[in-house]
Amino acid sequence: MAVTDLFAGEIAAELLKMLISICRRSSLCKSSAEQLRTTIEQLLPTIHEIKYSGVELPPIRQTQLDHLSETLKDGIELCRKVLASTRWNVYKNLQLARKMEKLEKKVSRFLNGPMQAHVLADVHHMRFETAERFDRMEGSARRLEQRLGAMRIGVGGGGWVDEAVKRVEMEEDTLAEGGLGNLMGIGMALGKNKVKEMVIGRDDLSVLGICGIGGSGKTTLALEVCRDHQVTSYFNNRILFLTVSQSPNVEQLRAKVWGFVSGCDSMEPNYVIPHWNLQIQSKLGSRCLVVLDDVWSLAVLEQLIFRVPGCKTLVVSRFKFSTVLNDTYEVELLREDESLSLFCYSAFGQKTIPPSANENLVKQIVKKCKGLPLALKVIGASLREQPEMYWTSAKKRLSKGEPICESHENNLLDRMAISIQYLPKKVKECFLDLGSFPEDKKIPLEVLINMWVEIHDLDEEEAFAILVELSDRNLLKIVKDARAGDMYSSYYEISVTQHDVLRDLALHLSNQENINDRKRLLMPRRDTELPKEWERNVDQPFNAQIVSIHTGDMREMDWFRMEFPKAEVLILNFSSTEEYFLPPFIENMEKLRALIVINYSTSNAALGNFSVCSNLTNLRSLWLEKVSISQLPKSSIPLKKMQKISFVLCKINNSLDQSVVDLPKTLPCLTELTFDHCDDLMKLPPSICGLQSLKNLSVTNCHSLQELPADIGKMKSLQILRLYACPHLRTLPARICELVCLKYLNISQCVSLSCLPQGIGNLIRLEKIDMRECSQIWSLPKSVNSLKSLRQVICEEDVSWAWKDLEKTLPNLHVQVPAKCFSLDWLHE
Repeated sequence: MAVTDLFAGEIAAELLKMLISICRRSSLCKSSAEQLRTTIEQLLPTIHEIKYSGVELPPIRQTQLDHLSETLKDGIELCRKVLASTRWNVYKNLQLARKMEKLEKKVSRFLNGPMQAHVLADVHHMRFETAERFDRMEGSARRLEQRLGAMRIGVGGGGWVDEAVKRVEMEEDTLAEGGLGNLMGIGMALGKNKVKEMVIGRDDLSVLGICGIGGSGKTTLALEVCRDHQVTSYFNNRILFLTVSQSPNVEQLRAKVWGFVSGCDSMEPNYVIPHWNLQIQSKLGSRCLVVLDDVWSLAVLEQLIFRVPGCKTLVVSRFKFSTVLNDTYEVELLREDESLSLFCYSAFGQKTIPPSANENLVKQIVKKCKGLPLALKVIGASLREQPEMYWTSAKKRLSKGEPICESHENNLLDRMAISIQYLPKKVKECFLDLGSFPEDKKIPLEVLINMWVEIHDLDEEEAFAILVELSDRNLLKIVKDARAGDMYSSYYEISVTQHDVLRDLALHLSNQENINDRKRLLMPRRDTELPKEWERNVDQPFNAQIVSIHTGDMREMDWFRMEFPKAEVLILNFSSTEEYFLPPFIENMEKLRALIVINYSTSNAALGNFSVCSNLTNLRSLWLEKVSISQLPKSSIPLKKMQKISFVLCKINNSLDQSVVDLPKTLPCLTELTFDHCDDLMKLPPSICGLQSLKNLSVTNCHSLQELPADIGKMKSLQILRLYACPHLRTLPARICELVCLKYLNISQCVSLSCLPQGIGNLIRLEKIDMRECSQIWSLPKSVNSLKSLRQVICEEDVSWAWKDLEKTLPNLHVQVPAKCFSLDWLHE
C-alpha cells in the first residue's frame, strides 16, 4: 500500500473538520461547504476501509487515489483561506466561494464517475469469484462424497481417506484452476456436442464411452456434459457420477448404481442385487444417466452396467472397451490456439502471451506439449515467474524427454505412468521400446514386430496382439492403409504413432539406471554427435539390449570405441543427404539380431562401411530405409540366421547382381524379402530365384520395374507374392504358374498388365487374388476354373462379372468390388 493511501483518510478527516467550521459561519461559501461536507462524510468510510484493508491496489486505482489525495489537500488549503477571510471583504469571499463550488463539483465527479465504475467492477469480481468458489466447493464435496462412498470402509482399510482426498485435490487442480473447460475452447465444445448427441440424441445407444490418453480432458468433458442444461433436463436431473478407480469396491459400487437406477437410493450397501428380472424391477420409462469415471477393468465395468429401459451409461476411461460400448468418442487434443491459451493461463495468469515474454520460446514449449491439456497446465505452472534462462533450459530438457523440475515429474510423468503401472511385464517392455524412435515420426510396424519378436521371445501373432492392446489403452495409435487388415496384409502397410508425452514417459522410465546398466541406451533427439555422457563412460561396457542412435551425417572419425556385449537390437536413426558411415563397433556386436537403419532426410544417403555386417552370424532381421547401397556385405561364411531383409525407399544400384553377391549362398535361410518404393529397380536379379527358403516376396511401389525373372517358378516355398503398384510391369512370366505353394497374389495397380497367365489354374493352393485397378484386364483364362482353393477375389467392376460366373463352380468364392479410396495422407510424409 502506497504512502498516499495512508494519508488520504487523515486529509479527508481534517478537511471535514474545517468544512464543519465554515458551515457554522454565515458566509458566501456556506452552501458549497455544506454540500462538500456531505460528500466527504460519505467518502470517509470508504477511504478508511481501503486504508485498513492491507490490500495492494491496481496501478490505475492507486493513481486515481493519489489524485483524490491531492484534490483534498487543495481543499484544506482553500478552507484555511475561507476561515482566515473577513466577512467585509466581499470580492475575496466571492472568489473563494467560486473555488469552493469548483472543489465540490470535482469531488462529486470522482464519486459519480470512476468511483461508481470501481464499485461495479468489485461487485462483478466478487460475484464471479464467489460463484466459482461455491462451484468448486460443491464439486469437491460431491466428488469427495462419491469417493468416500466408493472406498472400502472398515478395519484395516489403510489410507483410503488420504487416497480419496489426494484424488479430489488432483482433479480440482485439473478442472477448477483457470476454468479448464472454458479455456479449451472450440475443441471442447465440439466434443461436448458429439457426446451430447450420443447421450440424448440416440435412443439406440445405451452404453457409451469417452476415451483418450491420460491428461486429455476426459473427465472434464464428462463433467461439462453432465452440467449441460439440455442433458439435465432430458434426464430430469437424475444423473449419477461415480469414480471407479483401479482398486474399487465393486459390490458397493454395484449396489449404489442399482439403487440409483431402481430408485431405491437408501438401499443398504450390503444389499444383494437380484440377477433375475432386473428390467421389471426398474422404474420403466424413468430416464437416468450413470457416469462411470476412471474405469480400468473390463471385468469391473461389466458388473456395473445395467441394461434397463431409460438408463444410459457413460464410461470414461483411458481404454477402448469396444466389446461393451455401443459407441465411443475419442477425445481430440487441443488445437494450436487452444493450447496456447491454456498454457498462457497456467504460466502467466492470462490467455495470451504478455509483451514481456519471449513469444518464440513460449510457442516452442507449447508445441512440445502437442495439445495435451495436462502437459500444458503442468509445464506452464512449472515455468510460472521463472526467468527466461530457466525457460530455455526447460525447452532443452523437454526435447531430451527429461523432466524440467520435480513438479513436472510428479504432476505429469508420474500421473501418466499410472497408465502402464499394471500392464503385464512384456506389454510394459514393448511400450518402453517405443522410446527408441524419434518424436513426430511414424514407426513402421514391420520394424516394431521384428524387434519385439527378437528380444521378447514372441511370435508375430503375439507381438501384434500386444500392439492392439497398447492401442486399446490409448498408449499408441495405429495408422494403416485402407487395404490393410486381413491375414495377408503386410506390416509395412501399417505404422504406429505416439504422443510425445508418452514417448517422454518411456524415455524417463528407461533412463532410471546407471548409463552402463540401462536396458535401453537411447538418444532422445537428433544431435550432431554422440552424447558426451556416453563418451565419458566408454571405459566400461554398455549392457543395453537395445541401442538407439539419432544423428546427422556421420563419418568414420565421428565414432568412438564402444562395447555392447548384450546388444540385440541396433537402431540407427539419422538425417543425411550425403554419406552415413556405419559405426565400426557393429563388428563386435556378436549378439545383434536386428539392425534398423532409417534416414529421415529428403533424399538418399550413401551407406558406407556396410562390410562391417558381414560376420554378424546372429543377425536375423535387416531394415534399410532411404539409403543408397553400392553392394551387400560379402560374407566369408553364410548368414544362416538371416530371415528378413527390407529395402524401403532405397537406391539398389547393382548391389543384388549375381556378379556382386551370390544371394542363395550368402542368405540360404531368407524367408522374407521386401522392396518398397525402390525407384531404380528395373528388374529383379535372377539370383533371387535361387532363394529356396523364401516364403514372402514383396515388390511394391517400384515404378521402374519392367519384368520379373523368367525362372521365378523355382521358388517352390513362396506363399505370398506382392507386386502392388508397379505400373510398368507388362506381363507375368509363364513359370509363375509353377509356384505350387502360392496362397496370395497381389497385382493391384499394375495398370499395364493386360492378362493373367494362361496356366494360372495350376496354382492349386491360391486362396486370394487382389487385382484392383488393373484396368487392362478384361477377361480371364479358362484355367481359372481349376482354382479350387480360391476364396476371395478383389477386382474392378469391369471384370467382376467374369469372376462371379465362377461362383457356381467355386461355391466358396467371394468376389469383392472395392470402393474407390483416395487419400492425401502421403503428403505429410
